[in-house]
Amino acid sequence: MLLLNFSHPLTDEQKTQIETLTGQPIAEIREIPSQMDNDQPFDAQIAARVAQIGLSPHEWQTRSILINPPALNFSAAVLLAHLHGLMGYFPPIIRTRPVPGALPPRYEIAEIINLQAIRQAARTRREQ
Repeated sequence: MLLLNFSHPLTDEQKTQIETLTGQPIAEIREIPSQMDNDQPFDAQIAARVAQIGLSPHEWQTRSILINPPALNFSAAVLLAHLHGLMGYFPPIIRTRPVPGALPPRYEIAEIINLQAIRQAARTRREQ
């Protein structure tokens, strides 16, 4: 699986948690900077970062890809819209959470969120 990391670097423990939750080995991690210029439109900034990933249209549609989204909600929303356009579906994403009582603060992988399944379930409620 290809993990596209738009957030903080992942620890070895977090990588193991991801592999356990997905049942797949992480074959490659690509670190993508997610700092945004608030004075510029996010669409162009996200498009440039996604283009730098260097996947072909075929790869976007066929590779097993997992996303660690940026923490900034606006850029995460724009990123997911771009990826849906390239992939034809919403990719699964990682959700982290603080480890209770950890000093210094640490984060663990809380879940892998299947956005496409959530979309499909919501569509059934739309038609009722």
